Amino acid sequence: MTARVLDGAAVAAAIRSEAAPAVAAFTARAGRPPGLGIVLVGDDPASEIYVRGKLKSAAEVGLRADLDRLPATASLSEVLAVVERLNRSDVHDGILVQSPLPSALGADAEQRVFDAMNPAKDVDCFHPANVGRLVQNRAVLAPCTPAGVVELLERSNVTIAGARAVVIGRSDIVGKPMALLLLHRNATVTICHSRTVNLPQVAAEADILVAALGRPAFVTRAFIKPGAAVVDIGTTQVRDRALVERLFAPGSKRHEAFLRRGSLVIGDVHPEVAEVAGALSPVPGGVGPLTIAMLLKNTVRAAEARAGWAGEAGGAGGERL
Repeated sequence: MTARVLDGAAVAAAIRSEAAPAVAAFTARAGRPPGLGIVLVGDDPASEIYVRGKLKSAAEVGLRADLDRLPATASLSEVLAVVERLNRSDVHDGILVQSPLPSALGADAEQRVFDAMNPAKDVDCFHPANVGRLVQNRAVLAPCTPAGVVELLERSNVTIAGARAVVIGRSDIVGKPMALLLLHRNATVTICHSRTVNLPQVAAEADILVAALGRPAFVTRAFIKPGAAVVDIGTTQVRDRALVERLFAPGSKRHEAFLRRGSLVIGDVHPEVAEVAGALSPVPGGVGPLTIAMLLKNTVRAAEARAGWAGEAGGAGGERL
């Protein structure tokens, strides 16, 4: 059996196409487009790529996106000053501080930045107040990647209600909110992590398995219930040729890509899982494109909520996550 592909790129394109008229409607009514302020600190190459993609996607749907770039030598107080300026801005409805921040800012820098953000503009749902609303199923916004996974499952006709779901990974950014969103859609949810006993056995009970631990090809066929829907959130840059050749046959597209680039982005799910699963989101092309699409959707929702229009018929923010 070959698993049905859960096409994140196609679902993301659909979400972006829905965002464009919502942006146009807000712009016509408010006299300005929804606005997103992005803060980039340092010169991390991956962050540069991610931010470039966010700016491009925002422009394509007519959304205003402004980039505040700070050098790697910037102090935490300088970063917080930019966040405070965006908090006060009348034209920015959403704020996104690109992770990771430079390590020189301190181990608690990201949390201090999230805490300083206006919760109404927190489009990634990292502020403690927004996390609390998410727990209580009262959130207007949800973290972009987990929310994108829900969109992927629902638009791919994967039944969540009544399903047994297992999330491998317990991070505040992905694992925990992913479990909450599935729970709010009436799945029975188990969170697994590095201390879980008999992890493959627990995972193999899942009708829906979400892997979000950042260990390339860790999830093998032993983790998979035949016919399960498997969502791979992991993205690890791999330069180990021996590992790549164990996973991908010489002459395959993925092997050839590694030879051209000298590296390859590999997910948490082993390629052999496609022989067991009923549906599988690939890496790349699965969850990645959805994160940016949900950022656009969240920015429109935040703009509507700030204007007092959330929940009105025809708005992008009428649907609770």
